[in-house]
Amino acid sequence: MGSVLLIVIAVILGIIGIVGSIVPGLPGPPIGWVGILLAYLSHKLGGADMTLTSVLIWLGVTIAVTVLDYIVPAKFTQLAGGTKAGSNGALIGMIIGIFFTPIGMIPCSLAGAFIAEWLQAGQTPAAALKSALGTFVGFLAGTGMKLIVTVWMTYCIII
Repeated sequence: MGSVLLIVIAVILGIIGIVGSIVPGLPGPPIGWVGILLAYLSHKLGGADMTLTSVLIWLGVTIAVTVLDYIVPAKFTQLAGGTKAGSNGALIGMIIGIFFTPIGMIPCSLAGAFIAEWLQAGQTPAAALKSALGTFVGFLAGTGMKLIVTVWMTYCIII
């Protein structure tokens, strides 16, 4: 009975981890990893078949993805000539976009980066667009990376 409860909580944490990979403010991969840990603990109670080795590998993946989530978007922004203002604008735009369905996050993030680069960083509209696109691609790469990892973690919890 205890193992079933742990698995249910692990699956819920996996799903929250997936959502957290997209929604700012929720650390998706670390939440998903806690789900992996609970699946492992349920194994000790006769539940899921999860090994300590897989838990530790997932911990390493979680740490790597969390660190890369800060590096990858910044690199894309830098390569496109963007500034910290563009990165902040993309984040603010994404938060605003949440209120316009999840699909609204994409254009609002791009618009936020463009407006910040143009008005705050003082770039020309063409340079601001290039920077905004670089910032946006970096954001998508970081989010995509987290999403792939948390979906896979949740799959491992369920299976």
